[in-house]
Amino acid sequence: MSELKEAQFDQSANVSRETIDGEIATLNLGPTHPATHGIFQNILKVDGEKILSSEQTVGYIHRAFEKLAERRPYNQITPITDRLNYCSSPINNMGWEMTVEKLIGVDVPKRVDYMRVIIMELSRIADHLVCNSVIGVDAGALTGFTYVFQEREKIYELFEEVCGSRLTTNIGRIGGFERDFSPEFYKKLTSFLQTFPKVFNEFDSLLSRNRIFMDRTIGAGPISAQRALDYSFTGPNLRAAGVDYDVRVMNPYASYEDFDFIIPIGTHGDTYDRFQVRQEEIRQSLRIIEQALKNMPEGTYKADVPEYYLPPKEEVYNNMEALIYHFKIVMGEIPIPAGEVYHCVEGGNGELGFYLISDGGRSPYRLQFRRPCFIYYQAYPEMITGQNISDAVLTLSSMNVIAGELDA
Repeated sequence: MSELKEAQFDQSANVSRETIDGEIATLNLGPTHPATHGIFQNILKVDGEKILSSEQTVGYIHRAFEKLAERRPYNQITPITDRLNYCSSPINNMGWEMTVEKLIGVDVPKRVDYMRVIIMELSRIADHLVCNSVIGVDAGALTGFTYVFQEREKIYELFEEVCGSRLTTNIGRIGGFERDFSPEFYKKLTSFLQTFPKVFNEFDSLLSRNRIFMDRTIGAGPISAQRALDYSFTGPNLRAAGVDYDVRVMNPYASYEDFDFIIPIGTHGDTYDRFQVRQEEIRQSLRIIEQALKNMPEGTYKADVPEYYLPPKEEVYNNMEALIYHFKIVMGEIPIPAGEVYHCVEGGNGELGFYLISDGGRSPYRLQFRRPCFIYYQAYPEMITGQNISDAVLTLSSMNVIAGELDA
């Protein structure tokens, strides 16, 4: 056990003074402090406000997602993925569904790709709104948080229109969607695309050029492009350091090659750059959604694979063949080809990957989630060493560490 963990804590102040030096203190940042936005623990050795070193603890909500999934039929794994990055769970759902489609060799209709793109980009907007508004809160600006959460609510209403759920969505199916987008969905989406940009620009003007916000975030928690690559960063945290890697462009899926958008990058990899990269990514997501809506292909919302795709409930209630397929799929009686695949998507926090090994059984033989939060959180001690305690809080917010994805 390290000397940091051996330090005896004052239960009232959560601080201990080390006998070797009266000026050095050990501060327990988390796991229940509201500034940590989750059950993360970081034991800081500080000299006044200056952080000398940090030791993090991972493991407070370990739920063994992969092992849970290895005991379930493939269709029953989608709800498990909801609980990874629950700020953008539809991306997790569809990443998993595309992984299984890759294993069984299903090509979904073009319309399904475009529908997925719309849902995934709405999820990305919702995820980035949470992250950036929380950065504002930790810098002392609450107004932007309450303002943009009204827009996040509109996105959740869109999810609810598609699948009946909001936060943990279980949206989509292996092979497509449960149903086509309704006229009400298109009406709400069009309204959102018309009203959201004005609200978002007001939010941006509240913080982006605000002198207090800039003083708090510029230079806070920086990381170089090389160190980010050394830690296997992906997503906005990597792009903020100046590396233009985006799974949607480098390894296109769901017809992303059809869309015109740019990859924003930063220069210093600090909190301000991470904030600005996510701001621009929201604008690019709006561009992608508008293109998908304008060029939505004709066709069906599901692939013609009755042995893998859950039949509609009305058919299950009235058609014996549909009832049989439904039973076999839910109970895992449909044979899955043996094989080994890896599929990744650009999640809200970076490259979300699914490494799947099938031995032909009713459930995966082995399954591993590539959770971007778990990977880049390892760099947190290095990023805050030499910084102030207040910088550590802002840095954690700007990294967008989601507890469910950090420790699956």
